[in-house]
Amino acid sequence: MIDFWLAAGLLLLVALSFLLIPVLRGRRAQLEEDRTALNVALYQERVAELQTQQEEGVLDAGQMDTGRAEAARELLADTEGVEAPRVSRLGKPLPLLAAILVPVLGLGLYLHFGASDKVELTREFTQAPQSMEEMTRRLERAVEAQPDSAEGLYFLGRTYMAQDRPGDAAKIFERTVKVAGRQPELLGQWAQAQYFADGKKWSDKVQALTDEALKADPKEVTSLGLLGIAAFESERYQDAIDYWNRLLEQLPADDNSRAALQGGIARASEKLVASGGKVTEAPVAKVAAVLKVRVDLSPELKAKVQPGDSVFIFARATSGPPAPLAAKRLTVADLPATVELGDADAMMPQLKLSNFPEVQLVARISRAGQPTAGEWIGRSQPLASSTTAQQQLTIDSPDK
Repeated sequence: MIDFWLAAGLLLLVALSFLLIPVLRGRRAQLEEDRTALNVALYQERVAELQTQQEEGVLDAGQMDTGRAEAARELLADTEGVEAPRVSRLGKPLPLLAAILVPVLGLGLYLHFGASDKVELTREFTQAPQSMEEMTRRLERAVEAQPDSAEGLYFLGRTYMAQDRPGDAAKIFERTVKVAGRQPELLGQWAQAQYFADGKKWSDKVQALTDEALKADPKEVTSLGLLGIAAFESERYQDAIDYWNRLLEQLPADDNSRAALQGGIARASEKLVASGGKVTEAPVAKVAAVLKVRVDLSPELKAKVQPGDSVFIFARATSGPPAPLAAKRLTVADLPATVELGDADAMMPQLKLSNFPEVQLVARISRAGQPTAGEWIGRSQPLASSTTAQQQLTIDSPDK
């Protein structure tokens, strides 16, 4: 903050100079004006003395004119180069008053509306915190300075959870939801903090938060993990296994928490079997099909096509409806190109690649932009929709 105040002081001096320099110049002009007035008074006194001498008969008319001319030359010599006096409508006290009020008023406005606390906080965040407590204090100050910052509130809530302060975290996450909206992730974090703040007792409030989060996003990981914990604590081991299996499907293969989660599923399974129950395996989800294909032109066709011709690449079932199961559109200028055709590219929800065991890849060039008819075509041999190896497809035949 020292360099900030030094810079502010320097700017203040510059601003004051614009107010004080005219005042100093006005004083110098006043001195010159006073000297001019004195010279005029001396000239008038000299002329009056010459007139008295003429009346007394000491000087004749010629001598009188000569003396008057000499006094005029002396007055002209003394006043030569002096600027004409400038009349100020503002008066002298106003600039001095402004020089005092401007810095005082500016300082008051800055302290009231300024952001000195944010400047200091920004400087602090450029340096790594020495402890978790210091980081918490910084986040608390950041939230105080910017109470409408959803990011600051969210990170403060996560920090409180890391410090085993779920009660404070629940209040912060509630504020975060009010600022950022009822997003599934925030609702899950709020429910988790509230659950631990209540001493691991399930409540209607926690149930409502998790229900709302999973309704908006069935894959919301915090809610799934929390529901698994609550089910395990209440000895509903099958529910715990189901929730944790759903959570396990969302985690990346290299996630460090997978091992702990799998251990929890194993413990829940052991307790379920020990209590005389039987573990019910969740149905295996169908893996989405994705085919990767590289499309190119045969050398013979490159001189016969135009860069703007449309290229339709699609997969269709070898035994089933003739409609494409997945399709992409390119132009000849894009070739050669590698594209992926999958369930996400399905033309209709009920016609997905994964619903048909065997498909054929087709690429068609159509100058008119029609996917069902064109000039040139390329077809692959039938292949399984679960194929993962990249396929090569060459457009080399007339489309008949």
